[in-house]
Amino acid sequence: MLYDVQHPAKGDRNIVELGMVDKVEIDGNKVTVTLAFPKHRDPLAEYLIGSTKAALVRHIPGVEAEVRTIVKDESAKKPAGLDLGLDELAGVRYIIGIASGKGGVGKSTVAVNLAVALARLGYRTGLADADVYGPSVPKMTGTEGSTPEAFRDGDKEVIMPLEKYGVKWMSIGYFARPEQALIWRGPMACNALKQMILQVRWGELDFLLIDMPPGTGDIHISLVHDIPLTGAVIVSTPQAVALADVEKGVNMFRNEHINKPILGLVENMAWFTPAELPENRYYIFGKDGGAKMAEKYGIPLLGQIPLVQDIRESGDDGEPAALSSRPDGEAFVRLAGNLASIVREKGPDRF
Repeated sequence: MLYDVQHPAKGDRNIVELGMVDKVEIDGNKVTVTLAFPKHRDPLAEYLIGSTKAALVRHIPGVEAEVRTIVKDESAKKPAGLDLGLDELAGVRYIIGIASGKGGVGKSTVAVNLAVALARLGYRTGLADADVYGPSVPKMTGTEGSTPEAFRDGDKEVIMPLEKYGVKWMSIGYFARPEQALIWRGPMACNALKQMILQVRWGELDFLLIDMPPGTGDIHISLVHDIPLTGAVIVSTPQAVALADVEKGVNMFRNEHINKPILGLVENMAWFTPAELPENRYYIFGKDGGAKMAEKYGIPLLGQIPLVQDIRESGDDGEPAALSSRPDGEAFVRLAGNLASIVREKGPDRF
């Protein structure tokens, strides 16, 4: 079963062939696998740990699976912890979290198209897909099947982001098969997320967008504590059930222990416009709910994105709608321009 766990940066050789399996212990229903890593932390360590545990669970129903790690060039066995600094973010001017209180509001669609629109406006842009349980960036950008290069630079390991449409992309989805479920507890997911941001050679960027998972859980707390966010953009749809969760997201970022600026709100699926009647607007999810919520909390309404079939089709085809000159594409470009203006006015410049 451990032969199924492949290392994407090693020509898809598995962890057994690479000599990474130090020990397998079986005690009743519990299976413990110890993986050996080199002294310099493998940038895909958390992915390999999660994949090993997933392989055990997949092949042995009902198993209690545990994965431990050691540093193989030291005599004393000890956990290989993360020791990540902010060096790779030194050239990034603004880091913005794209968040939502609940799933299903099109947050990732907005994040991907916003990144492309910022690039269209001439800004050096990157996007880190922090939704470690449901990464969608590879599909939406047509980069499925691509594997970023990982290499050693001096005494540390780094990952090179993929580049397409003028944007630098990074996602845990590049290191997992599309059908593979990532069975990770919170701390493991948080560590994988930090590697996807802090070990990536971003270079000089004006904007680094982080597509955050929906909700207000431990991943969000870890992110805002460990990554120097400039601020957050909240994505919602107009209906009341989505807006109720927006309030939770707003309150999370404004909590005294987090205290990150909310740069604005995006009302996605603001109205439906059929392609054959481009001037018609049908408010199937309610009208101006996002605008009223933005006014209530004193945050800017950055943009209203229509619900049109082209946006869905473009995402499925890996060609973001923001590349086009259609009304939906131009809506994302206006959103990008508004965000850039807000950041220049209110967002702290870290350099």
